[in-house]
Amino acid sequence: MSPDEYCQERAAASGSSFYYSFLFLEPRRRQAITAFYAFCREVDDVVDECPDAGLARTKLTWWRSEVQALYEGHPTHPVTQALMESLKHFSLPQEQLQEIIDGMEMDLEQVRYADFKALHLYCYRVASVVGLLAAEIFGYKDRQTLKYAHDLGLAFQLTNIIRDVGEDAQRGRIYLPQDELHRFGVTAADLMQARYGDNFSRLMAFQVERAREMYRQAFSQLPASDRKAQRAGLIMAAIYQATLAEIVRDNYRVLDQRISLPPLRKLWLAAKTWLLA
Repeated sequence: MSPDEYCQERAAASGSSFYYSFLFLEPRRRQAITAFYAFCREVDDVVDECPDAGLARTKLTWWRSEVQALYEGHPTHPVTQALMESLKHFSLPQEQLQEIIDGMEMDLEQVRYADFKALHLYCYRVASVVGLLAAEIFGYKDRQTLKYAHDLGLAFQLTNIIRDVGEDAQRGRIYLPQDELHRFGVTAADLMQARYGDNFSRLMAFQVERAREMYRQAFSQLPASDRKAQRAGLIMAAIYQATLAEIVRDNYRVLDQRISLPPLRKLWLAAKTWLLA
């Protein structure tokens, strides 16, 4: 299996909304974003699938050295080997790939956030940086597009946090800010034991509105001149926003199930957005 085939298989197997946005890109950009997405999956899975925090740190340290090896021209992993081709065509700073690893490492050190300001650094590292690098691959002419990419990444992460509240709580992680839980009268035990109620619904309505406002802010910053180049990101946004709408329609039943769109609907949204963008 070639490095590119490994990354393609990794992306397809994830079933992620991101995968559907890659399908419409021209080959060079599709190869680059698929390799980059596979990198993000690899380092994210270190934290999610390794129950031993010490071992997870060791693996992330290995990934740090592997990223350095990539920029020195001798990577050993299929993902970084595929990324080496991308470096010939796109500006993907090593510091930003390392910052994504910093974000993953935060999950080993911090499982609660006092307020949204504290959460914001985590979201920046694991999502906004991803958005900035993706924008480089998709292409842009106006640097204002980077502000759009930063905010869109944040909107995606806020959506992930809402969708995965129950799943994350079972892992002992609560990303909803502690001051907001207190304000709405929801406890950590409520999340871990999947206890629904009016307080939880009000809390989640507040989270959804913040995510929607971040999408609005992101879209307002996308220059018309770069809209076509950034269509892949707009596809992701269409799928994520539809998922958010499903969560609201299902009355925020995110503590004991994972709400997602079926593959055919994702593909339909992808095709529709690509044609209309």
